[in-house]
Amino acid sequence: MKAVEGLAPAILWNRFYEISQIPRASKHEERIRLYLRNFAGQNNLSFKEDRVGNIVIKIPPKPGFEKSPTAVLQSHVDMVCEKNKDTEHDFNSDPIKLVRDGDWIKADGTTLGADNGIGVAAGLAIASEDDFNHGPIELLFTVDEETGLTGANNLEHGFVEGKYLLNLDTEEDGFYYVGCAGGMDTVGVLNIEHAEISDGWTPYTLFIGGLKGGHSGINISDKRANAIKLLGLLLNKLKVVDYYLANISGGSKRNAIAREAEAVIFIRNEYEAVVREHINAFALESVLEFKSTDRDLKISFERCDYEVTNESYTKEFGNKMINVILAMPHGVISMSPDIAGLVETSTNLATVIIENNEIKIGTSQRSSIESAKKNIAASVKSVFDLANANVIVGDGYPGWQPNLDSNLLKLSKKVFKEMFGRSPELKAVHAGLECGILGDKYPGMEMISFGPTIEGAHSPDEKVKIHDVEKFYRLLKGILVEITKIK
Repeated sequence: MKAVEGLAPAILWNRFYEISQIPRASKHEERIRLYLRNFAGQNNLSFKEDRVGNIVIKIPPKPGFEKSPTAVLQSHVDMVCEKNKDTEHDFNSDPIKLVRDGDWIKADGTTLGADNGIGVAAGLAIASEDDFNHGPIELLFTVDEETGLTGANNLEHGFVEGKYLLNLDTEEDGFYYVGCAGGMDTVGVLNIEHAEISDGWTPYTLFIGGLKGGHSGINISDKRANAIKLLGLLLNKLKVVDYYLANISGGSKRNAIAREAEAVIFIRNEYEAVVREHINAFALESVLEFKSTDRDLKISFERCDYEVTNESYTKEFGNKMINVILAMPHGVISMSPDIAGLVETSTNLATVIIENNEIKIGTSQRSSIESAKKNIAASVKSVFDLANANVIVGDGYPGWQPNLDSNLLKLSKKVFKEMFGRSPELKAVHAGLECGILGDKYPGMEMISFGPTIEGAHSPDEKVKIHDVEKFYRLLKGILVEITKIK
């Protein structure tokens, strides 16, 4: 609690602290939903909950503003659960440890959950405020945004009534987001082919880590290293010696750039010096290549200090895995010709997971153009097809087309300029905001998205700028006041 003591607005930071004490991993939001139900009861506010766990809390208008348009404040209650390898933390039971670092709030070795905990806290703070005029407000809290947009996808018609929606889930102060990319997942599943290792082979763990990772949409244009890609490249270089690949895994979330990856390989003892020489050369090459983005990149090669069976992948299957990783597209595919600096289409090699004698390779594709999204997904699928993998293609979610003439955007720009003496910048984001789905389910709903500066989302480097949170909250209240003037 000391990390947020004395910060303004206190009403928001206190709510954020309370939320940070509640485990709320995606698909495990039971306790935060209970917290929201209790909050509504304690504040005599009506609420309802749908079959997937979305909750809407209704705030009555101030006297005299009963006929004002209803505003919807929307945020998601789940968070990405990532931690550093040496951090002991159980996201199913442990609270997030908040740390104040200058003008930033961050966590101790884990993701912070400011994405989207700050938005949730802002909505709850609004429900407790009594110092400004507003019309009817609906606080819409959705579940499982980070791993499937489940809440938004299953939102039923009529669950909310407002026509003006403020999404509180973006991460750059001074910007209004007015559009977003659609996305889809493509997963390849390969049945592992095993071989027995004879005597004379020693198992080693090859580990790549220390990378920044980050959001697979927002950070994909930063040219950050992908640990799975690096591991594939290194395993390919090590083919100068005879070895057996026995295990391979990497990444942890479909919407994050892989920060860590590892493999177990069996080599003969006489090859150890040669292998280390090639690893050191590759590490030097990689550090030079990614010195601007991933200067803490680390590669380790250690004899396994735990019991390992004498079973590996067949040579053919090991080569197939390496070739799939090498051939799989990753990164920016094209930039928008209309909006400077906006990624139009991308794909992310996200995860390699072993389950039930299968290796599942997870990827995600994004684009603001529906056909381009499907085209890059087809390219990814073709790599899996060439490897005779079983392919699972997700349904995906729609993008959000900007409406630069909406009343909500015009009045929000007016409030911003009056408060801060300049116009906000308008931006589309290469990420899957729930606005795309909500706009598809509620045709005609006007939307904007905004929030304070959050850096390092989806990674243990996540932090939120204290000063910007105060600006964000003041702006939110100002927009709610201005909405009352819409006739």
